[in-house]
Amino acid sequence: MKPETKRALKQLREIKKLGGDMRLAAEGWSAEWKILISTIMSAQTRDETTIPVAENLFKKYPSVKKLSQTTPENIAKIIKRVNFHKTKSKNIVACCKKLMKEHKGKIPHDINKLIELPGVGRKTANVFLAEVGKDAIGVDTHLSYTSRKLEWTKNKDPTKIEKDLEKLFPTKYWKDLNWITVRFGKSHLSRRKKDTLLEEIRSIR
Repeated sequence: MKPETKRALKQLREIKKLGGDMRLAAEGWSAEWKILISTIMSAQTRDETTIPVAENLFKKYPSVKKLSQTTPENIAKIIKRVNFHKTKSKNIVACCKKLMKEHKGKIPHDINKLIELPGVGRKTANVFLAEVGKDAIGVDTHLSYTSRKLEWTKNKDPTKIEKDLEKLFPTKYWKDLNWITVRFGKSHLSRRKKDTLLEEIRSIR
């Protein structure tokens, strides 16, 4: 194992210790379509807001088929507490229509097919894949920030960060990177506190 990989794994373990155990938006659902839809809704919205909104949505529309048959306006009334709810409502309906038409209501486990779905970018696709047990790295603002602070990457582009992390970390750790850094970020909301902790962690050799 490369020295930089050993160091990064030590740092990751430390970050994990400093994170809380709060539920994240992609977690705890009974079906894969719920994981995907809740992840779409969670973009630029707090998990603690997204989760109860998603629960209400899934009670009203308990399947991909039901969601595909309603209107964005009906969805928007339920999910109005999430940011950009009108755009997300359109994407949810369009996504479910495409899932019904092209995938028989099932969620594909292929990144290229996932990013063809309305409302699903690379980050959302990878968060979904990681949650269902695939080797994938969902690069959001938390992982991006932490990765640069700890010198895991010098890049700011999420796709380039993803590739750098794939080279640095053994495959079995890929799916853990997002949730570990998100929980760390959500546990330390003060930028100063976060930076102080990351500075200490960066010194680990």
